[in-house]
Amino acid sequence: MRIVPIITAVLVTVFLFFIVVMRDDLMSFASAEAAEPPLDQGEVTEVTKEAEPATPDVRVVAIQSRSSAIGSAVILRGQTEADRQVEVRAETSAQVLSEPLPRGSSVKAEQVLCELEPGTRLAALAEAKARLLEAKARVPESQARLDEAYARLEEAEINNNAAEKLSEGGFASGTRVATTKASVRSAEASIQAALSGLQSTEAGIQGAEAAVAVAEREIERLTIRAPFAGLLESDTAEIGSLMQPGSLCATVIRLDPIKIVGFVPETDVARLKPGALAGARLTSGKEVTGLVTFLSRSADEATRTFRVEIDVPNTDLSIRDGQTAEIAITSDDANAHLIPQSALTLNDDGTMGVRTIDDQGIVDFFPVTIMRDSIKGIWVTGLEDQANVIIIGQEYVVKGVHAEAVFEEFEQ
Repeated sequence: MRIVPIITAVLVTVFLFFIVVMRDDLMSFASAEAAEPPLDQGEVTEVTKEAEPATPDVRVVAIQSRSSAIGSAVILRGQTEADRQVEVRAETSAQVLSEPLPRGSSVKAEQVLCELEPGTRLAALAEAKARLLEAKARVPESQARLDEAYARLEEAEINNNAAEKLSEGGFASGTRVATTKASVRSAEASIQAALSGLQSTEAGIQGAEAAVAVAEREIERLTIRAPFAGLLESDTAEIGSLMQPGSLCATVIRLDPIKIVGFVPETDVARLKPGALAGARLTSGKEVTGLVTFLSRSADEATRTFRVEIDVPNTDLSIRDGQTAEIAITSDDANAHLIPQSALTLNDDGTMGVRTIDDQGIVDFFPVTIMRDSIKGIWVTGLEDQANVIIIGQEYVVKGVHAEAVFEEFEQ
């Protein structure tokens, strides 16, 4: 018979007896052993003071910042657009006689793009001119008839006056007076007829001149010219193709200067004005500058934004139509602080800002707005003219607590 298991069983039984049955006596015994002799009131006060030392203030690093006037900017995204673009179309029906110009070619103002077949238009012009000459030839004849009618009227009036005087003296009969008056009225009617004939002749001249102008205009439409100097965005019409009114001859664009177009939100539109300096960075990395030439007075119905246009020189034509651009437009100056970007933090409400510390060491929080960034830091608004901005340790303090500030220089 082994004795070790028996001894183990006995020990376990004794242990369980004290834990279960004698638990209260065991706890009392343990409390009595841990108790210490009582101390008087003076000793208690002294021990308490030594056991609870004063908690030291959190040490933070801050800078003494002063606001400065800076030119703020409105940042947009936009794209480039051709300064001018037009689709040159035919105004009459005819076949193309000229060789096509390839796309990308440079064209000058009034350069011929498409030459159309004249057909019978030259004959129509010659006929209109002949009718004009015929109408002008009738003018002397009509004028002569009018002069003759005036002469007859003058003669009839003289005879009528003489007959009336002789009739008053009893030397002429009433029949003669009536005959002379009838001659006067006949002469007046002849004048009216001659005037009508002259007016008809003049109307014929005007009609013939209009026919000549129409024929000449129709011939002018046979030559389609570039409205301004630029580049061909498409090939001109192929030789032999039939052009109808509205058929496309070519598309001409002008890229110098080029426009950079963006859309300003209504919250920033009041900060901009025409003539403001603007800059843009293209996706290719090229940076350009120009002036605001247009700021819309009417918002887009869908986006509630306002169109803004910037003219940029493009003498080498390196900027193309439709390139994406990041735009910065200068606005009125604002007072801002230059601080390290690492000084930004969030409060319990999630508002972005910075924490400051005053001369008494009290921490405060100020929401800020980022105006722009630079190599040295970021420019923010929302602080007082002078502020002690915490740049290290701002995450370990909150508004209203006391902290110890260590100041360092920050180059602005």
